[in-house]
Amino acid sequence: MHTEDLAPWRHEHVFDRGNAAGERGTRWVVLITAVMMVAEIAAGWLFNSMALLADGLHMSSHAVAIGLSAFAYAAARRHARDPRYAFGTWKIEVLGGFASAIFLLLVAALMLFGSVERLFSPQPIHYAEAMAVAGVGLLVNLFSALILGRAHDHGHDHGHGHGHGHDHGHAAHHDAHHDGHHDLNLRSAYLHVVADAATSVLAIVALAGGLFFGWAWLDPLLGAVGAVVVALWARGLIADTSRVLLDREMDHPVVDEIREVVAEHAAAAGDARIADLHVWRVGKAAYACAMSIVTHDAALTPDAVRRWLAVHEEIVHATIEIHRCDESA
Repeated sequence: MHTEDLAPWRHEHVFDRGNAAGERGTRWVVLITAVMMVAEIAAGWLFNSMALLADGLHMSSHAVAIGLSAFAYAAARRHARDPRYAFGTWKIEVLGGFASAIFLLLVAALMLFGSVERLFSPQPIHYAEAMAVAGVGLLVNLFSALILGRAHDHGHDHGHGHGHGHDHGHAAHHDAHHDGHHDLNLRSAYLHVVADAATSVLAIVALAGGLFFGWAWLDPLLGAVGAVVVALWARGLIADTSRVLLDREMDHPVVDEIREVVAEHAAAAGDARIADLHVWRVGKAAYACAMSIVTHDAALTPDAVRRWLAVHEEIVHATIEIHRCDESA
């Protein structure tokens, strides 16, 4: 049996770089969100609008959650070269996204409870004033979304602007499943901002219905609708981050790519097959793998398998175990 750890870590390309634009963007959005949060909560209580109050409370949760995303970026960057993190610190960012999603789900439950309570116990609302505040809140949310969107574009361009000399077929295949490599921490912050914008729109619609048509019930009703929408978004983010944190990657296309490349070269090198394979993600577009290969070929080495896998740049760490059998086995 021959075992060898094949791929050197590519810290400078995968783990240490992080998303500096994302970190800066989340910090700015935290500050902007905190200011608008105070204004909306105060206006919601003052003008007695449940939709506006729900939007303000929702925004307060986002101030905390986006702050958590900024903290996750800073922690991942600070500990990037700490040898105690065997596979880098990227999952700190994913953990920040997961925590933000849980927080978002809890706030959605509070929004729903408050809206149902107000639906059965209506209160007079100062519609015009509340609409003005909600409109300002919407503009703030759109501006925050623009900041985070630019941070995402900058991080994407920086992360994929390097030339690697791969063949066009592999490059096209790699791009085909690149969507799974997005920044989940930045996505969580962006989702909070978009959810804020959505609740602001619902608040404006509800207040307009009450102001022009006397539909007082529309305010708490749309507050409840906003809570449900936010809960659904949070659920999707929880599913995506959980998959990474629990290393549920064996259904990812990269697993089939590994099997295909080994089968292709093994057929030419002699009788060899994968007996055991484990693949897990260690970066936005980086994977580690551990595999056992059974072969009759006495000349097959882990270094040869490394060359087989080199066409897939997303495989940054590989441990290869080769079991040799005699011809009669």
